[in-house]
Amino acid sequence: MNILPGNLRFGAGQSVKRLEDQRLLTGKGQFIDDKPEDGALWLTILRSPHAHAKILSIDSSAAAGMPGVTAVFTGADLVRDDIGTIPTLLIFKRPDGAPMTVPPRRLLAHEMVRFVGEAVAAVVATSRLSAQNAAEAIAVEYEVLPAVVDPIEATKPGAPLVWPDAPDNIVAAMSYGDAAKVDEAFANAAHRVSLDLVSQRLAPSALEPRSTIAEVEKKTGRLLLHVQSQTPASTRDLLAESILKRPKESVRVLVGDIGGGFGQKTSLYPEDGIVAYAAVKLNRKIRWRGERTDEFLGGTHGRDLTSTAEFALNEKGRVLAYRVRSVGATGAYMSGTANVIPLVLGPYVQTGVYDLPLVHFEVKTVMTHTAPVGAYRGAGRPEAVFIVERLLDAAARQIGMDPRAIRKANYIKPAQLPYTNAAGQVYDSGAFAHMLERASKLADWDGFAARKREARKKGLLYGRGLTSYIEWTGGRVHNEKVALHATSQGRVILHSGTMAMGQGLQTTYTQMISDTLGLPMDRIDVVQGDTDLATGFGSVGSRSLFVGGTAVAVSSNDLINKAREKASNLLEASAGDIDYRDGWLTVVGTDRRISLFEIAGKEDGAKLSVDSEGEVDGPSWPNGTHICEVEIDPETGISRVVRYTTVDDVGVAVNPMLVTGQVHGGVAQGIGQALYEGVAYDGDGQLLTATFQDYCVPRASDVPPISVTLDDSAPCRTNPLGAKGCGESGAIGGPPCVTNGVMDALFELGIAQLNTPLTPQKIWQAIRDARAAV
Repeated sequence: MNILPGNLRFGAGQSVKRLEDQRLLTGKGQFIDDKPEDGALWLTILRSPHAHAKILSIDSSAAAGMPGVTAVFTGADLVRDDIGTIPTLLIFKRPDGAPMTVPPRRLLAHEMVRFVGEAVAAVVATSRLSAQNAAEAIAVEYEVLPAVVDPIEATKPGAPLVWPDAPDNIVAAMSYGDAAKVDEAFANAAHRVSLDLVSQRLAPSALEPRSTIAEVEKKTGRLLLHVQSQTPASTRDLLAESILKRPKESVRVLVGDIGGGFGQKTSLYPEDGIVAYAAVKLNRKIRWRGERTDEFLGGTHGRDLTSTAEFALNEKGRVLAYRVRSVGATGAYMSGTANVIPLVLGPYVQTGVYDLPLVHFEVKTVMTHTAPVGAYRGAGRPEAVFIVERLLDAAARQIGMDPRAIRKANYIKPAQLPYTNAAGQVYDSGAFAHMLERASKLADWDGFAARKREARKKGLLYGRGLTSYIEWTGGRVHNEKVALHATSQGRVILHSGTMAMGQGLQTTYTQMISDTLGLPMDRIDVVQGDTDLATGFGSVGSRSLFVGGTAVAVSSNDLINKAREKASNLLEASAGDIDYRDGWLTVVGTDRRISLFEIAGKEDGAKLSVDSEGEVDGPSWPNGTHICEVEIDPETGISRVVRYTTVDDVGVAVNPMLVTGQVHGGVAQGIGQALYEGVAYDGDGQLLTATFQDYCVPRASDVPPISVTLDDSAPCRTNPLGAKGCGESGAIGGPPCVTNGVMDALFELGIAQLNTPLTPQKIWQAIRDARAAV
């Protein structure tokens, strides 16, 4: 696909200030909690206190009689009303080739609970407090059963079963590559390196907890669902067709501002479904707002991949073969992406930016009595890149190579592009060695030794981390539809199915339309989050700009072409003789002209509209190099990232400021994954990290200044903008970079491997053990 010429690149490179900020920072945002009460009833969820138990009985009589209570619903009520279950993709096979089988995900548990926090009953009352009080009065009799929370333990004989039809708790399995050839390479290799690695379970921590409002529209009888969703159209379809079993046209999903998504808000949750059910059942407006503990208990978690990874190398550090065996935990129920993430998305990038054609990957997904695992910023790519980057550092130390040298020995060369990796994915563009060289200079690589000496004088350990990352983006859907309208009031309105959640899409799309149409940005409105106006795939997998933006580009030119046709009739000239510029259509060589908005005024509805579709040729492959430096206080185990430099290839950046912000946010989450964050369950399946008192996210003081440099020397070849996704790259490069930095600092003490999060206690204990062993 050809890159658009410079004069059609939609103001690329212009760091236009975010249009959203004035509204959001002055309290004029439209989040769920900003919507008026309007006599709505409140719904509260009663959650299971057990990880695995039979439900013997539920007595809600006391709760139903409490002041303000309108209704109490249980799983049995929903079964009687033929309410459906939340579907998942049953597209994979078990290790023996049999179809995968999983427990049905009900809105409210029926007969069995499978994780602490599973919704068991719902109370609807006139106030939130009344509903909460009544929920505590519901008496549930359980028969507690043994639980298993560790995915490795779950596969062992005799482990408690999450779902009897999967007798080993294994959901599905996939393999890639040639096992026999890999075994042969390992047998003859000069060096063999192996690491046991864990990408621990994480809790997506958006600023705004999940919330939902549902009501039946009086005039039409349609169900209106106000919800935080990155994918409004699929949320509508799931709710209508799978849960309520009604035509999707009878449901309208409306999404306002979203206070952070990070992949967690990509689909329908049980709470959304039960609020909608209650609204229909009671014919009342119902609202639910999750508390932070609801998010920890009932929201999806991310990551949770356990791997053994191995390299076979020659004497010069060239990787001859790459072997990985991984187990991905799914939790008790399957989110829509629970199996896709470890079985497909991770392997897509598991070879990173390296020419590693000889591989053997084996991946299994395993059920445990824990909350479901789903998408979280990067979704599979952070885990996979973590594996190859940690292993490269371990190999460099074993062989005695510089960490840059071993990467240079294995990079995909420019002449090899387009390059097909071991998972069959085609990298269209990239300059990987160039990114390393540029990052090394910007990070002052040669000055590291002096900084390390200064740290030693202070009694600190000092290390440097390096990572080269690559990301697959696109969400496996390479087209997006938009509608663009010019109105007689002099405004241009875009309707898009992508969803803003902090990325700055309003600014970027406005910037693109303004540049193409030659109109001021303040005359352009971007409308998202209404399934009556647009039903695109939504915003997942860093696809909003390079797929959604392609659709915007197409629509802008479609509107001009349609306006030319209309003007040709009105001005009695051929369309080829009509010139468009800055909102005016002029007959070339004359002063006869008509404005875009005058034309709109002559159309039905006083607007000129186009429905457009943008399609890209395939995924985009953002990539880059991260370099950080870390200091550790050996007396406390506290580590601190003190320098952080990135060079990121996002192709053509429409708004570099927004891209830089995306990288900053992703790196902050990467620091959190490396040093602080980790969901923890005890042996009985009780969640030990149910609040921010127990689950640590980085504070501002934990994040150093981050130097971000964007490199556009290798524009994307799969879309006309030349753009690559950027929303998740910081969270992909960040974890291995920081982890490599900490392990570099600890290596002088003989500490070769620790699993994340690298908490002060873990580091302090490792240092103490290392000193005791001397």
